[in-house]
Amino acid sequence: MEIGILGLPQSGKSTLFEIMTGVKTGAHHNETVVRGQASVPDERLNKLVEIYKPAKATPAKVPFVDVHAVGEHPWDAIRQNLSGTDGILQVVDGFSLPDVQLSLEAYHKLENELILSDLVIIEKKLERLAKMSKKAISPQEVVQNELLPRLKDCLEAGKPLRAVGLSPAEVFTLRSFSFWTIKPELVVINVAEDNFSFADKLAKEAKLKEPVMGICCKIEVELAGLDPAEQKEFLFSMGITEPAFGRIIRAAFSLLGRISFFTVGEDEVKAWVIPAQTKAPKAAGAIHNDFERGFIKAEVMHYNDFIAHGGSATQVKSAGRLRLEGKEYIVQDGDIITFRFNV
Repeated sequence: MEIGILGLPQSGKSTLFEIMTGVKTGAHHNETVVRGQASVPDERLNKLVEIYKPAKATPAKVPFVDVHAVGEHPWDAIRQNLSGTDGILQVVDGFSLPDVQLSLEAYHKLENELILSDLVIIEKKLERLAKMSKKAISPQEVVQNELLPRLKDCLEAGKPLRAVGLSPAEVFTLRSFSFWTIKPELVVINVAEDNFSFADKLAKEAKLKEPVMGICCKIEVELAGLDPAEQKEFLFSMGITEPAFGRIIRAAFSLLGRISFFTVGEDEVKAWVIPAQTKAPKAAGAIHNDFERGFIKAEVMHYNDFIAHGGSATQVKSAGRLRLEGKEYIVQDGDIITFRFNV
């Protein structure tokens, strides 16, 4: 699970990467690829830590990848190092280009590169399939051959593959291609400190299906350098409830279709990351493979029930809200789980 950060030069993409992950890209200037993890802000985790007072607290994480695409062939570096990512965060300059149309052009300039890259892949594959005998074409390639012309039409119309409306089975069939525009995308507009509404204006004008969020990296850099008390005071003075980078991290987390469940205790309170629609044994496996192999039951209470009953597992149980779930249970975001297993 990784999100690649893309953006034209001077858009603020590396600055945003630093703000979210705390990894200073300047210290890695000789490296083409810089990786870092961002903690997902979660008030639920904070409340559980307040109640249990554990020795350790571990939030959910989102891995981000930044590429220093310099030299004669920058696109090759991007393609080589980000093609395997699960999602894209595209940063658009909205501070030095405070004109909606100019910023839109900057967005489409990079988006068109992604579309063109996918189109080239499809054309090459179709050419190769056309030269093969029917007997030599595998069953998977037969399905691909039926799908690819539809994808080609979409790309030639200047639209990303996300717009095709592919089923999960079709996406799975195409997994070997590493298409760019089939990945979920989050568009982040880096705005000037006196023009916060610019991102909303651009989103309205662009009519993108992809989620669009605004951030002023200049202000967020200042925030990141403050201690928690100073941050709170600064945000209050700005009339903001939380840093924008926190909302972006949460949006990126959701973009990848991930949820988190919690394990709690005096030793540690931890948010575990799993794909949505994960069944209980597979969720147990996120903790340890032995938990999945020897899964018996999952003792589950939801965070909302836990808080509604005074932050007491005993009261949750007394109210009949503590459940024993089996192998077919689909874990929900915010579940607090104790797994029963036998190794």
